[in-house]
Amino acid sequence: MIEYENLRLSNQKLFHAYKEKFNQFLESGWFILGDNVASFEREFARFCQTSYCVGVASGLDALILAIAAFKFPKGSEIIVPSNTYIATILSIVRNGLKPVLVEPDIKTYTIDPNKIEEKITSQTKAILAVHLYGKACDMGRIGDIAQKYNLKIIEDAAQAHGAMYKDQKVGSFGVGCFSFYPTKNLGALSDAGAITTDDVDVATKLKSLRNYGSATKYYNDEIGFNSRLDEIQAGFLSVKLKVIEDITQHKRCLAQMYHELLDERFIKPVVHEDFFDVYHIFNIRHKKRDKLREYLLQHQIKTEVHYPIPPHKQKAMQGIFTGEYPLSDEIHETTLSLPISYYHTQEDIQEVCQCINAFQDLE
Repeated sequence: MIEYENLRLSNQKLFHAYKEKFNQFLESGWFILGDNVASFEREFARFCQTSYCVGVASGLDALILAIAAFKFPKGSEIIVPSNTYIATILSIVRNGLKPVLVEPDIKTYTIDPNKIEEKITSQTKAILAVHLYGKACDMGRIGDIAQKYNLKIIEDAAQAHGAMYKDQKVGSFGVGCFSFYPTKNLGALSDAGAITTDDVDVATKLKSLRNYGSATKYYNDEIGFNSRLDEIQAGFLSVKLKVIEDITQHKRCLAQMYHELLDERFIKPVVHEDFFDVYHIFNIRHKKRDKLREYLLQHQIKTEVHYPIPPHKQKAMQGIFTGEYPLSDEIHETTLSLPISYYHTQEDIQEVCQCINAFQDLE
């Protein structure tokens, strides 16, 4: 069986370092917002080419707090891609704001800059760019639009640690929001997240918001949250950050094999010299996705679907969205995520490709 993911195997090379870090943590007696968090925040900010990093409890909390830090008026609108994961939408709604869906580029699956301006109104305050599957958005054009209309840029980089647009890391174009969910390229061993920024005022605000709205112990200046990056998870993330380049290179190597070996009958991710992709997910598209997935499982190959239902069709979003989003529908109906983990081998990918390429003959 070729599994889609196996977190034990993906982390196995780091077990010894994890155990050492845990013992240090246990012996220290300091379990909340200690040296591990402060150290990881410095390291990750440097990795993302930003001045500041603020660790929080999850990727969703990173998005919620980043939006909250700007104190947009209630009812303000935030532009967001129609095919994103539900967490991106939830962060806007949780802040009492209105998500405005913009269709993606069908080739890149990221928000289409050509369609943003038509959705901007006097109530629009920000563009929430989602670097989906490990590919950066077209941040050059998005930045131009944001500047033209005086909009904030918030980046959902949950799937894109280390991805770049023209040699600039995601998370450094605006306020970057990261998830360290265990399956991510830079994954913790539990929920964890972080926010990156070059703005000292935003960083200061976020450090207060994550800790009950308190900059000084027992003095609460605003309505805050309890959303602190766990000290032990920060320690584990520092261990893994040391090998993130190896993880990225391994996944890019496997992705290159998919690009070279898979038949052109299957729609593969687009590659462009301006974008450095980190392949958190390697997705293909096929009009008979469900049959293909069932066929692969019958041949002992597990896959995933990211994601089967678009946000505008989720039960939780009823009454929030109107209109049609055909490109998002098409993506969600045809996308299939193939195995591309740190522990997968080139032989695994060869087997997957051989099996997929034989699918047409068996339809």
